[in-house]
Amino acid sequence: MMEENEEQSDLSVMEGNNDGDSFRLHMVTWNVATADPPDDLTVLLHLNSPKSPDLYVIGLQEVYSGPLRFVSDNVFDDPWSHLFMTTLGPRKYIKVSSIRMQGLLLLFFSKLDHVPFIRDIQATYTRTGIFGYWGNKGGVSIRLSFYGHMLCFLNCHLAAHMKYATERVDEFEYILDTQTFDCKKAPTIVDHRLVFWFGDLNFRIQDHGMHFVRSCINNQTFSLLWSKDQLTMMKKKEQLLQEFEEGPLDFQPTYKFDLNSDTYDSSGKKRKPAWTDRILWRLRPKAPPPDEPDDSGVGPDVKKAVHVEEDEEYPLKVRQELYTSNMEYSISDHKPVVSIFTLELRKMIETPLVRLQAEGDWSADIDAMVIYSPLQPFPSSTWDWIGLYKVGFTSVSDYITYTWVKDDEVAFNEEVIQVYVSKEEIPVRGGECVLCYFSSTLQCIIGISDPFKVHESKVASEEGLEPEKINGLNQTVASDDFWN
Repeated sequence: MMEENEEQSDLSVMEGNNDGDSFRLHMVTWNVATADPPDDLTVLLHLNSPKSPDLYVIGLQEVYSGPLRFVSDNVFDDPWSHLFMTTLGPRKYIKVSSIRMQGLLLLFFSKLDHVPFIRDIQATYTRTGIFGYWGNKGGVSIRLSFYGHMLCFLNCHLAAHMKYATERVDEFEYILDTQTFDCKKAPTIVDHRLVFWFGDLNFRIQDHGMHFVRSCINNQTFSLLWSKDQLTMMKKKEQLLQEFEEGPLDFQPTYKFDLNSDTYDSSGKKRKPAWTDRILWRLRPKAPPPDEPDDSGVGPDVKKAVHVEEDEEYPLKVRQELYTSNMEYSISDHKPVVSIFTLELRKMIETPLVRLQAEGDWSADIDAMVIYSPLQPFPSSTWDWIGLYKVGFTSVSDYITYTWVKDDEVAFNEEVIQVYVSKEEIPVRGGECVLCYFSSTLQCIIGISDPFKVHESKVASEEGLEPEKINGLNQTVASDDFWN
């Protein structure tokens, strides 16, 4: 029923969209209380929904970070990242960026089609815990340009306990003040066109007693609790918070539950239920006309002119389609919160920077060739490379092999450049693959080929050789498990 209502809501949004393209964003925030991941993410990610998202953004808090696990997670993907990647990879999503600070984890996934239009990717973090040292509280963010529109995603875990509402706001403002980016267009979080602020923000329900709160939950009269929600109360006093929008809290409070149950805290502490886990968003306020004073203190007319031009020529709208909790998951004392948004925007960028394709038939029996054409000027580097990926790959680092663009260039003219790939690097068992051009300067993929078939090696099959006897690479990339 939930997905059906969600679908109807989407249709009404699409019908009213005259400003360009619509993109679907699926967001999750979940304090996982150091638990290992569940076996199945289908419900959390709405994998059976008739409409698939263009982007997934997942923010976790209290990911287990004991010393041995944390060391291994720095070398390999942590179990949570691994599960999201292996779940979404076969559905043609790749992990574009991620950042981890102790227990805080933020993951950004995109459908493959959009990846060449996601640029200016930067991630950073701010510690606000005990003396700002252990990183047990704070914020991690990923910012990027999506078809030219500057977006920022900020996952926070703020101070706990009822009495620290003001400190939570102070921590949030400290994170906003501290995090800066190497980008003239959006050097701080609030300079971005669209900001999502989410996480375990730890705001509680004040004044009401336990009996009244639980009665409202049982009767689903959640609105009777809203006026005493600390974040709602703080919004009335803090102008910065007023710039952030949030959908109605029409779901039961997500904290605190007994583990492996839907029962609120039955321990001796009997903590009062609260909406600690939240997802908010902020569209950058429209710049004032040139004849009005600008109090930003930064180059009055330059910044203002850029913002006014963007707002008028490339409109961006946000609609929240769903804001709810997932009661199905009980491995933590928090329930995950999910929100789905439709972003309606006019693209500032229509074409990738590079077009590339595989030339001729590919197999491990003959050296292969890649052809690419720069479609727009970009800062090329001797460190640029082209990677060969299996269809369903999970991240930029998940390549089968790669070739340095400049080192292996064999022929070029002004429009078309050929790059050589040794047959020794091509998997003998073949499979469906794509090629990706990675710009070292821009630190992102700027071109992706259409899928193509790499044929199984005739030499290997005729001679009955095992893949690992052909070349070392195939020990890891050409197993049955990899290609199936």
